[in-house]
Amino acid sequence: MARLLTPAAAIDALAGVLRAGLDPESDPRRTALGVPGGELLLMPAASGAYAGVKVAGVAPGNPARGLPRITGSYLLLDGPTLQPVALLDGAALTALRTPAVSALALRYLAPAGRPLRLVLFGSGPQAYGHLEAVLSVRDLSEVVVVARQPPGARKLAEHAEALGVPARTGTAADVAGADLVVCCTTAREPLFDGRLVGPEAVVVAVGSHEPAARETDTALIRRSAVYVESRAAALREAGDLLVPEAEGAIGPGHITGTLADLVAGRMPAGGPPGCPQVFKSVGMAWEDLAVAVALFETAGANSET
Repeated sequence: MARLLTPAAAIDALAGVLRAGLDPESDPRRTALGVPGGELLLMPAASGAYAGVKVAGVAPGNPARGLPRITGSYLLLDGPTLQPVALLDGAALTALRTPAVSALALRYLAPAGRPLRLVLFGSGPQAYGHLEAVLSVRDLSEVVVVARQPPGARKLAEHAEALGVPARTGTAADVAGADLVVCCTTAREPLFDGRLVGPEAVVVAVGSHEPAARETDTALIRRSAVYVESRAAALREAGDLLVPEAEGAIGPGHITGTLADLVAGRMPAGGPPGCPQVFKSVGMAWEDLAVAVALFETAGANSET
């Protein structure tokens, strides 16, 4: 998939469907089913000439077995006839689409005109994908990797160095000097003290779609302008917002805007001055469909048959 579609092309595919009028608020709900190995997720969507459905597995015990935590498949269908046209690796699709969603938000929210210092939480596939996606929209002066497993953090820092960016491992306190903070972990509790985040920083959190799990703390959310993919989805699934709301620190109206607002120009680029900007992603079916279609059409354009 990475050979077919660059991070920049995946970002453009997402922006394109939003500019064409797709409304994420009407996206079907994710269906989740607890199973002995973890959780099964069903994510259908339809738009224009295509429809599709992702069946994803989240298996927390897999990494200890040397297997991916995220599994699954994506079935792409012809829209008018619902005939299958492609079957894609669901985990690989997720690893491409989630960083592209984050990077699309950063196109509008991250400071421009100078190299930025990135603090990256996590060392799994999403961390690698986010590093490359961020590099497709902004220059970086330094990458600081914070992860539970030191060998994984060192390996990702070495990967960043190989991409031409100075990098090192660090701690949660490094958010104090960050321009960008990207969280792509399996954490269920806040990763850092939100009071340390600077007023011009942008924080992206993608690790959870569970109402009781979060990567950011109440202090950060309360003082930040918050952007989401969809208000409805965020208020169902985003623990980063729902936990502070349950604490009485914020209300449902605390959301500043959506990804569609940014792409359509209904919200100013860079966000409100004087406070951090937070983009909280839960992952949505329309995003899978947009990137799957782009992959399918690119493969067709490159095919000799």
